[in-house]
Amino acid sequence: MRAYSASSEEAVRTRDLLKDWHSEGLLTAEQYQRMEQETVCDLRRTNIFLRLVLFLFTLVIAGAAAGLFFTVFFPHTGQQTIGIFLLMFAVAYYAAAEFAVARMRLYRYGIEEALLTCAVVSLCLGLQLAFFGTVYSSAPPLGTGWEVPAAGVIASLWIWHRFGLPYAPVAAMLFVVELSSDWAASLTSRHLIIAALYSAGLVAVMSLRRRHRFTYLDREYSIGEALLWLGIYLAFNLQFSLTSVSWLGWGVSASTTQFPRPFYWTTWVLIWCLPPLVLARGLRGKDRFVIAAGAVMAALTLVTNKPYLGWPRQTWDPMLLGALLTVVAIWLAKGPGGIRRGFTARRLSAKDKHWINIGVSTIGFAAPDMVTPPHRQTDSADFHFGGGDSGGGGASSDF
Repeated sequence: MRAYSASSEEAVRTRDLLKDWHSEGLLTAEQYQRMEQETVCDLRRTNIFLRLVLFLFTLVIAGAAAGLFFTVFFPHTGQQTIGIFLLMFAVAYYAAAEFAVARMRLYRYGIEEALLTCAVVSLCLGLQLAFFGTVYSSAPPLGTGWEVPAAGVIASLWIWHRFGLPYAPVAAMLFVVELSSDWAASLTSRHLIIAALYSAGLVAVMSLRRRHRFTYLDREYSIGEALLWLGIYLAFNLQFSLTSVSWLGWGVSASTTQFPRPFYWTTWVLIWCLPPLVLARGLRGKDRFVIAAGAVMAALTLVTNKPYLGWPRQTWDPMLLGALLTVVAIWLAKGPGGIRRGFTARRLSAKDKHWINIGVSTIGFAAPDMVTPPHRQTDSADFHFGGGDSGGGGASSDF
């Protein structure tokens, strides 16, 4: 039921590896050209920048087409009628994506990805309008409206299975968060529901990985497993969740006092136990995505530990984390040949360099928000600048 044949996806994976090896000098130009000719692939691909441009343009065109349709033919129609037509648009968007893949042979081209995104959005919005008559802005009655996020979960998982888009599981996980708010009223119950659903998904993904351990699908399931581990961790890290509660769509003002103390301290224990467990699994299988998830979880545990315990944050807290990472890197580098048990701190490929640069940029962007610096005050509230002269032509002013 995959949109792409196994041979085509294997060829794509092989060509990516060849390009990576050639950029690092592991293959000569002649070797690269000869091996590339042996891995012919009929799929059409593009670079990441054009892919993003095509994605955005397709979103604009698809949205404008739907808006023009309703403006011309149904300018004053009811909400339920709009919902029915949005469901039709969802089918049309999905059919267009299937056509782009089957006939035009697009692979991660931006166009088919935008069409699938429009299909999921139109499906959820159409169901909401067709069955409930409005897009509510406040919390709906408990036990109602869960069909919409459930449809989003199913659609996202199908797209992941059919097209292998790595961000489709993220969409499904976000729909699960919304689904929990329709099933439970208390924050404690919502966290438990999210963790339970993510755990069920994790068991399913780990079971599927065993069947495809040495195929091209292993990387896809590796990403899914890493995301689910991270989702379970975030469901239990109450300090991190509270900072994102409005973004998650729960629509309430939350604080740690809303959680029972046994549950609160149990989650504190779990956020310390999960990172080493995930890191051990990733290291045992040399799974870079699971290792990355474990490392992110460990960093978040160190960042949120003080808020959990009610301790004030200090400006030098990130320095301690940096010192710890430096010690680990030096320990790896001091091993025989810079390697310890198959692991090294050295960059081995151009792809590693690309991801490291992205990680450094992300951390640099987020670092100012991780620490709350002490509030600085002026020596005197009545302090006033004065005595400066400005301009020519006889003009002067105090500032």
